[in-house]
Amino acid sequence: MSPLTHNCSGFRRRDFLQLGLGGVLGLGMGDLLRLQASTRPTGRGAGKVAPAVSRPVNCILIWLDGGPSHYETFDPKPDAPSEIRGSFQTIPTAVPGTRFSEAVPELAKVADRFTVVRSICHKDPNHGGGNHYLMTGAPTPVPVACGAFVTFHPSFGSVVSWQRGQQEGLPPYVSMPSVTRSGGPNFLGGKYAPFVIDGQPNSAGFKVRDVVLPSGISDGRAQTRRELRTALDGMRRHADRLAEDPAVTFDQYLQQGVDLVLSSKAQAAFDLGREDAKVRDAYGRNDFAQRLLMARRLVEVGVSWITVNYGGWDHHTKLFDAYKGDHVKNMDRGVAALIRDLDERGLLDSTLVVLLGEFGRTPKVNKDAGRDHWPHAMSVLLAGAGCPRGAIVGATDAKGYAASENVYRPEDFAASVYSKMGIDPNQVLHTNTGRPVQLVNNGRRIKELFL
Repeated sequence: MSPLTHNCSGFRRRDFLQLGLGGVLGLGMGDLLRLQASTRPTGRGAGKVAPAVSRPVNCILIWLDGGPSHYETFDPKPDAPSEIRGSFQTIPTAVPGTRFSEAVPELAKVADRFTVVRSICHKDPNHGGGNHYLMTGAPTPVPVACGAFVTFHPSFGSVVSWQRGQQEGLPPYVSMPSVTRSGGPNFLGGKYAPFVIDGQPNSAGFKVRDVVLPSGISDGRAQTRRELRTALDGMRRHADRLAEDPAVTFDQYLQQGVDLVLSSKAQAAFDLGREDAKVRDAYGRNDFAQRLLMARRLVEVGVSWITVNYGGWDHHTKLFDAYKGDHVKNMDRGVAALIRDLDERGLLDSTLVVLLGEFGRTPKVNKDAGRDHWPHAMSVLLAGAGCPRGAIVGATDAKGYAASENVYRPEDFAASVYSKMGIDPNQVLHTNTGRPVQLVNNGRRIKELFL
């Protein structure tokens, strides 16, 4: 089974299509813009843009679907019994006195550029509920089984899209190569679903679908056709009837789609072939790493939120073998390269990088040399946007069973992310039936991230 699409719930990308949940799904550009043109904003302040700041913060969220182990990454327990500490040794990092698992040597080298919060925890051990909690900042109102779709609350990316809107023809919310199960807009409406960039960006000739001109049509020819269509439409319609004309809705998404296709800024951002080969090599020549590079290019031109979905972290069996393999090495190298690249380009101060999954793993190694679901302790990496460099926030107990110092909830994590993005986490939204919904319920900012 592909590690990108499955965890122990048996969840597959095809399941999204079978359910047909438009509010949950990431959409192609044509579908997305149709919804943007035809769906009215909901919620208090819908359509309003967050207060302008001199340099708005954009976010790259790297989602390790399935739940990465805190023991084998950022919170090793070398003094615990062998059945708890596992088979990996610890290594020094760029921060004196801070040690990580030997499974993440590249991230250890750049530990002086990010913060690790070791004390975020919750009580939902299911993939569905945990995914929803950490992708939205809201717990599910009812217990949710592992394989269930969960869309009770809008995701971070959709809220950011709702607040900021489309800028210079670029989609405000992008997800690669798929959308996480709770990454949709829920009651905000399909207008705020992510634009999904799928495919294999490490392959030769990779192109982002829906944003390239049909073969045989040049930019100039497309512009001429666009002008001709505008002239003909003007002859057919009366200005005082445009509001009732069903073709107007079509024109709105068509106009945005054409703007994207003809935008040199968008084309440059989506074209990895324009990137220096040495930079591509530094990230790693694999699809996940090249998606991270694409994410850097997108925040560089002003895309507000990018989620990179990297599954395959539900290691109930043979965890230690898995953490020695390419899957973990690609994550380690790629994320370290992203942080270093953003920093060296002067983009880290205006980019929030977040690395997490839905929970940690059980303290005791099971009979199959794996670890099971464990929401009582997890580690979250945050870099940029004013987060301290080289900091460790909070702690778990000596055996990693539970967060024990400076304990924070997913609501606190959400309040911190929104605050970094310049969005008020205390605002009240309204569903399409008028029901008030707190964006973040009683969330307090993680104070150590705002020093």
